[in-house]
Amino acid sequence: MRNGQESMRRTASTVIRREDDGKTLLGFLAARFRYHSQEEWRARTAGGRIFLNDTPALPGAVLHHGDTLRYEMPDIPEPPVEMTYGVLFEDDALLAVNKPGNLPSHPGGKYFNHTLWAVLKARTQLDRLHFANRLDRETSGVTLLCKTPEAARHVGQQFAAHRVGKTYIVLVEGDFPEHLHAAGWLTADIASPVRKKRRFCASIPYPPPADAQPCETRFKRIRQCDGFCAVRAYPSTGHLHQIRATLHSLGHPVMGDKLYGKDETLFLRFISGTLTEADRIALRLARQALHAESLRLLHPVTNTPLTLSAPLPEDMRALFGQA
Repeated sequence: MRNGQESMRRTASTVIRREDDGKTLLGFLAARFRYHSQEEWRARTAGGRIFLNDTPALPGAVLHHGDTLRYEMPDIPEPPVEMTYGVLFEDDALLAVNKPGNLPSHPGGKYFNHTLWAVLKARTQLDRLHFANRLDRETSGVTLLCKTPEAARHVGQQFAAHRVGKTYIVLVEGDFPEHLHAAGWLTADIASPVRKKRRFCASIPYPPPADAQPCETRFKRIRQCDGFCAVRAYPSTGHLHQIRATLHSLGHPVMGDKLYGKDETLFLRFISGTLTEADRIALRLARQALHAESLRLLHPVTNTPLTLSAPLPEDMRALFGQA
């Protein structure tokens, strides 16, 4: 089912738990719902859209166990997204789904109800769903969520210690080598007009810049096609845009990638709604050809090995037929 661009009343509510008793409203919102900054939450509170026990609340209001918070947002249209997802695994501790390639993981910007978070929250009726991994809006594949704080803590420790095995399949421009090991740093791409764009560097001066993050990804070519290659990526670290930025800096941009593709001005035209038909033909795919194929970790309750896998989506499979 594809949701069109429709106007919806967007309301979120939550009940204050015992561990949050005594916190201020602003402190709770900024720590719990990180898709807005503390200053953004302050502005929304001042706008009278945050209700504490059905009464408009102030930022410094003290919360108590059992209180009800409600956040009402203006009716604004949300862009169309693909709401169809597949359940890969579910028990009392975990929920793993196969996210489509046009669905934000969590609220932000223009998206609230049109997010995986909102869809799954409505489905499960759980007050909290903890994302173990968060894929970009245009990245498809395995997304793991934890249903309890204990499961989230256990799984989070595995990710932090790099004990989770991750594999991605990505379609890249050009002739990719059979094997490639990319170890280096991710930093801001200060030459780009796009503020959030990053770049991969094999080496940087010492001491490294404050924003530099060490990163490592191994790549293996799995198929060579006409003008592009299918590659399996094994990231050892997990940073924002790591695979896409690394491949772009190595001269093998991801097919369909508007930001890390062959021409970053495509991204500027995309966000302004001015992509041309020629742009779409050059991209070859409506979204970036990156798919989270699998996660391997220990189950947070049974401590037994768990492998979660998602099949390659149709849009990427279709490109092989054109090779």
